[in-house]
Formats: sequence, C-alpha cells, structure tokens
Amino acid sequence: MELSPRRRDADRTRRLLLDAALVRFTRDGYAATRLRDVADDAGVNVALVSRYFESKEGLFTACLTKAGDELRRSPGEASLDAAPAAIAAQIVGRAGPQRPYQLLLLLRSSGDERAEQIRLGVLRGYSERLAAAAGDPGRLLQAQLVLAATAGLVLLRRSGLQPLAGVSEEALTGPLRDMIEALLKP
Repeated sequence: MELSPRRRDADRTRRLLLDAALVRFTRDGYAATRLRDVADDAGVNVALVSRYFESKEGLFTACLTKAGDELRRSPGEASLDAAPAAIAAQIVGRAGPQRPYQLLLLLRSSGDERAEQIRLGVLRGYSERLAAAAGDPGRLLQAQLVLAATAGLVLLRRSGLQPLAGVSEEALTGPLRDMIEALLKP
C-alpha cells in the first residue's frame, strides 16, 4: 500500500507558529521562550521556525508586526466616542482571542533593536491615532496615558485580580469612557 504524501500548507503553518509564539512570548517573555516549545504548541517541526522566520528574533519581530497590524485595524480609533467600547473589546478579548495577548506582547522587550523599533512604533502610532481622534494631535501625552492605563488593565486582568479579571466588556466601557473623556476631551 502506497501512502499519499502529506499535503503542506505554508500559510497555515506560519499562522500556527505565529499564534503559538504570540502566547509563549507574552506569557514567558522573550528570553524564556524556547523555539521547540513554540513548535510543539503549533504541532509542527521546530525546523519550520527557521524556514519561515529565520530565527527567534525573526519570529518575535513577526509577532510584534502582527500585533501592530491587528491594533491598527482596531475599530473605534477614528472616533473618540467609539474608543471606550473598542478598547474594552480589546481588553476583554471579544475582538479576537489573541487581542489581549497582543497588547501584552507590545510591553515585552527582546533586546533586538529592530524589534524594539517596531514595538515602539506601534505604541506611538496607536497613541497618535487616539490623540487625532480627540481632535488635537498635541494631546499625545494624554493619549499615551490612556494607552498606559489600557496596558495596566490588561496586565491586572491577566494576573487574575478580581473583580477586574471577571468584568464584562459592557461594565468596563463606562469607566473607560470616563477616563478617556477626562484625559482627551477638551
């Protein structure tokens, strides 16, 4: 009996590796993440990491790029009134199961200069869009304070701090609206 060759799907394999790496890098940090663990989580051979991403640094950079792309596509950034609900969706994860991980990943450092530039560029761009949504690009500091509070909410939620860890998106939207209005509304 002749076995048929296993069908390969490069895009699917790449996505599996990125998703597994996103979780590992966020949870364990850059230094503690082992490529073998990422490959095991993705259900693929570890050699495929090198094939698709060249190195651990390349995989981390790809994760940062993916996180940045997802945040750039976030709803609600064009309107300050829509921002609280959009941010609540990101924190709770309704906007996608990986969304809170993406926010956490943007707080991680790898020591790689290129990855750092991407990470800081994404964070800067997100806060610039918030300031622009407020109608005043000069309110960048206030927008970065909103971003810092959002990152803190994700961290505390992930740590299991109650009641924050169990709060619904709807319950989170009101306090976020109050904070955003206090910081960004003229």
